[in-house]
Amino acid sequence: MVEAWYSWNLATQEATQSEINASRIAEARRRLGESHSVAVLTGAGISAESGIPTFRGADGLWRKYSPQELATPQAFARDPKLVWEWYDWRRGLIAGAAPNAGHRALVEFESRQSPFTLITQNVDGLHDLAGSKNPARLHGDIWTLRCTACGREEHNRQVPLPDLPPECRCGAMLRPGVVWFGEGLPEPVWRRAVDAARGAETFLLVGTSATVYPAAGLVEVAREAGAHIVIVNLEPTPLDGLADTLFNAKAGEILPRLL
Repeated sequence: MVEAWYSWNLATQEATQSEINASRIAEARRRLGESHSVAVLTGAGISAESGIPTFRGADGLWRKYSPQELATPQAFARDPKLVWEWYDWRRGLIAGAAPNAGHRALVEFESRQSPFTLITQNVDGLHDLAGSKNPARLHGDIWTLRCTACGREEHNRQVPLPDLPPECRCGAMLRPGVVWFGEGLPEPVWRRAVDAARGAETFLLVGTSATVYPAAGLVEVAREAGAHIVIVNLEPTPLDGLADTLFNAKAGEILPRLL
């Protein structure tokens, strides 16, 4: 009898939650349909759904190092080969991943919505593979190599790289084209992101813990400008209180229904 009651109660709760989500999705879809401008900020969560580790926390440890120890200018200056071994390993993991339903939903929505700005904290290039046009990459691109001397950049998806550290045509070392801890965001990209957040009538935060600044601050910029805020993240975030519509769910489950 107790087991039967428990099963009934659990089923009732799941049905109620499903109805709540359906209502929220309908409301968010209505607001999106009425919005003349939309901006989206994505984070590691949407890539995790494609099987890419977050590289933060316990699951982010490589050998005995954490990302905070390796992704810095100081670490690269001290031991560039070690840093490149980690990035080469990461590139290998990412190369085997494919865009998921969340990435594809954003591409489909972009084809119908203008203006639309996709802002991402991710460096894996999955938005590009899915077909997104010119995403604002706040933290750079792991497939870009940048010369430490002449500043030349090249797109390179070779896995593994034949020589570590790789060299530029000028003979100097190349570094990953990403933003390391302690470095500022690229100013043109950041300005574009701020302008998009400020001008958005609806702003979506997708798959991010909203703890990494200044990127997380874009939600506050959009809110202050009067945007309708939609948050889609599996776990609660510190910015949930700013959301008009909140989904504690996977991007791949919600975005296709939402967009």
